Parts: sequence; C-alpha cells; structure tokens
Amino acid sequence: MALDLVKRPDALAEAMAEAARLVEAQLDALIPATEAAEARLIDAMRYATLGGGKRLRAFLVMETAKLFTVNTTCAARVAAAVEMLHAYSLVHDDLPAMDDDDLRRGKPSCHKAFDEATAILAGDALQTRAFEVLAEEDTHADAEARCELVTSFAYAAGARGMVGGQMIDMLAEGKTLSGPEITRLQALKTGRLIQFSAEAGAILGRAPQAQRHFIAAYGRELGGAFQIYDDVLDEEGDAAALGKTAGKDAAQGKATMVSILGLERARAQAEHLADQAAAHLESFGERADLLRQLAKFTVTRKS
Repeated sequence: MALDLVKRPDALAEAMAEAARLVEAQLDALIPATEAAEARLIDAMRYATLGGGKRLRAFLVMETAKLFTVNTTCAARVAAAVEMLHAYSLVHDDLPAMDDDDLRRGKPSCHKAFDEATAILAGDALQTRAFEVLAEEDTHADAEARCELVTSFAYAAGARGMVGGQMIDMLAEGKTLSGPEITRLQALKTGRLIQFSAEAGAILGRAPQAQRHFIAAYGRELGGAFQIYDDVLDEEGDAAALGKTAGKDAAQGKATMVSILGLERARAQAEHLADQAAAHLESFGERADLLRQLAKFTVTRKS
C-alpha cells in the first residue's frame, strides 16, 4: 500500500477490510463444504469461522508480513490458521460448561446453532486444522520456518498461553485478584495469540532478531490494550454493538481491570499500552503507520 494511502483517515478500515476479504477466501478454501458423512461437522466449522469478527489477529499477520515482503498468499494462510484457532476458542468458551453464552458475532453461538457435541467437535477440528495448515509446504517453502510457526503457535495456544489463561479465568470467578494477577491472566488468555499474530509476519519473513524483538513487544502491548478495552466495552457497551452478550463479566464476577481500577482508569491504562505498542515500531518508519493506527483503533473501537 502506498504511503499516501496510509495517511488517509479511512486507510486502516480499508486495509482491514481487504485483509479480511483475503483471509475469508482462504478460510473458505481451507475448510471446503462437503456432502460426505462428516458434513455436519464441516458445516459447524464453517459457521464458526466464516463471515464474522473484526479479523484483527488476521490483519496483524498480514500487515507485519508486509514489513518483511512476505508473499501475500503465504501470509493469508497463516492468518487463516490464526482465525481457525481463535474461532475454536470462541466456540468452546461459549459452551454451557464455560462462559455459557448464546450469542457470538451477532448470531447464535455454535452450540445453539447446532448442538453442544457438534460444537465441541467443531472446535477440536478447527484447532487441528490450524496446525495442519501451518505445517503444509504451501505456507512456507522453508521447513525451519514452518516448524518455528508451529512451535510458537502451540506456545501461544496451550497451557502457557490461551488455554492456561482460560483456566485461570474460570478459577478466578468470584475472587479478587491483584492487578499483576489480572495482567498475567489476560496476557495468557488473549495476549499470547495476538502477540503470535504480530510475530508470525516476522517468522515468515525470516526477520533479524532485533526486528522480531520490536514486533513481539508491539504485539504484547497491543494484546494488553485490546483485552483491557474489551473489559471496558463489556461494562459500557450493548449487545447489538458488541455482537455478544454485554455485562457478563460483572454478572459472573470475572476478574478484570475494570473491576479493580474502575472504568476510567482502566480506559487510561489501555490507552497507555496502545501508545507503548506504537512506540515499539519506531525503527520501521512510515511502513508501520497502519500498525500504529491499529493500536489507536484498539482503544477507540465500538465492538
């Protein structure tokens, strides 16, 4: 994208829409519809992944990949894998045994549209398909790069990342956690996958270690800002805008920064982290302007 386009007020929205279009096409191709006996499972997988969400994680993959001149199709495949894993986490989070939510992305949750057993299996299949895509040669010609993607992805998704954070979140319901404890919870549950999404472009581009360090730091701070602002939106948003049930954190006694800092201080903390994220991009100059705009968008969005 030309730098003059980047400076337009609507440039980020256009870039995110284009990335979403490319990734949507990849998801459609990577999870093809079928009339075979397992069709119901595939239908549930497609229901959970296609046609919804901000695709923020996907955009992070696509945009950081541009910094290192990565092939667009390769980047879109990794972005699609990230969206599959994210979708699996949402399908499972919405189950009655977890957050018990009937609404996701403005439509019935997967277990409501299908049934609980199908939703569990769809989540399982989305997770495994995501890793399969990363391991395929079409994602990167260099086997070492593919192995690094898989290893980093597993770390972000597992017990030391997203799943571990979900466990801590469930155990924390009704309890009072300290600021550092909530920060760690959110870093694992949400931040690690956002950080991976940023780093993935650098891995694909075989970037020097110094540049990868800055990109990782950007993703880490962005993930923190994103989750805190999600808590703010849950407190003051409405279901129509959010596309999911509003006010559930407080109703379930969830540990959030809003619960210990209050709404305005939590908002200020999110904005501070977004500013820190943008500061990590200094060495990339104007080429990273859209990523800087994304940091601001993260703490000004409506959903």
